[in-house]
Amino acid sequence: MQYDPANPDHGLHFDPFKALVVPRPIGWISTLSADGQANLAPFSFFNALSDKPPFLVASLSNGNDTVTNLLATEECTVCVVHLELMDKMNMSSAAVDASVNEFELAELAIEKSNRVKPSRVAGCPAAFECQLYQSIPLPLNKDTGGGFTTVILEVVSIYVDDKYLRDGRVDTATMQPVSRLGYMDYAVTNESNMFCLNRPQVADDGKNASLDTTPWDGTYR
Repeated sequence: MQYDPANPDHGLHFDPFKALVVPRPIGWISTLSADGQANLAPFSFFNALSDKPPFLVASLSNGNDTVTNLLATEECTVCVVHLELMDKMNMSSAAVDASVNEFELAELAIEKSNRVKPSRVAGCPAAFECQLYQSIPLPLNKDTGGGFTTVILEVVSIYVDDKYLRDGRVDTATMQPVSRLGYMDYAVTNESNMFCLNRPQVADDGKNASLDTTPWDGTYR
């Protein structure tokens, strides 16, 4: 099948776009409103943009409390969602009134951030403290009028729970981060579905390459 997103006639029950771009990490974003009201919500149009220096990117639906707060205060904390807090993450996604504190709604404890005002979720395996670098409004939907604002976030401080560090590396399998798939589907990364691939080694003349199928030795090449 093939279809045009501008004139969808795919014949399916739902637009398959989000079921095809998978898995998507979940950015659990904590913000404060201009008057100090805490807000917490998960977003799966989210990913890393660069690492040196570290930047994150997220696209947030216009009118959402998170984007409203972020544009007003220019700070947020982005927590990593793991299996242990999956149900509480889901509860924090409820489209409640802006006056509701989702930390309280989901019965989550908070931990003070180091460099920014929005707190992180207590018990999360890792968190990124961010300052807004740039916001980019995307084109509106021609039918609904709704749309998204993409935000580029500069990471100014990073928290990692020490219990997920092994031999100088993050133990992703033990952390068990949760990701978003299509529809109402989610996935978890753990030891059963992780594997290692070494990068191809390019010949000295630059005209050929070979693969090393042995386990990674811990050195980037």
